[in-house]
Amino acid sequence: MPPRATDSSDNRSGPTVKRRRNSDLTRHNILEVATEEFADKGFAGARIDEIAERTHTTKRMLYYYFTDKEGLYKAVLERSYLRIRERERAVDVEGLGPIEAIRAIASLTFDHHEQNPDFIRLVSTENILRGEHIGTSEALSNLGNPAAELLADILARGQADGVFRADVDALDIHMAISSFCVFRLSNRYTFEALFGRDLTDPAHRERLRSMLGDMIIAFLTTPTH
Repeated sequence: MPPRATDSSDNRSGPTVKRRRNSDLTRHNILEVATEEFADKGFAGARIDEIAERTHTTKRMLYYYFTDKEGLYKAVLERSYLRIRERERAVDVEGLGPIEAIRAIASLTFDHHEQNPDFIRLVSTENILRGEHIGTSEALSNLGNPAAELLADILARGQADGVFRADVDALDIHMAISSFCVFRLSNRYTFEALFGRDLTDPAHRERLRSMLGDMIIAFLTTPTH
């Protein structure tokens, strides 16, 4: 029996896929370490050489993937915001009533921020920089829309049912939920120094998590005058 003819592309596909996987893994590792560096030291304090050393790569390799320090920082921001948007989209709000859906979004945000303290520090850094980098990111320019649209849909259903007040919009609720969750982490040290309470103490966790949902629902269901 003559040997099976082999398409030359078959021989190439294996190494090509392997190179792509290695490239994706290298990029992932760089972003993981860079997230920690930028979160801990800010944009100005983070050092590309340190990130390269920790990822066992080179500065040249980092620039190959991300162009420069600002490009890497933007990539870190984009990935950090994308992660919470993905988690929000995964919530089956269509299967929940308006009140339950709002509670689900509030709880998700509480959990995400608690599990990703680097995200809070990155947001704080970017606000110190007055949104200098996030404002020029094409990837982030519309990334807030899904969160607003999700809340807008829930609010519209609640308002149509006569459950929620009419004089409120999605960004009001997004701000209220985010403010609570961010404050709990960003101000934990000063709050504990002033009042002797650690806001991240597990003993307070469930109470604060429920409190957030209760406050948002109480506001939304308060009749307007």
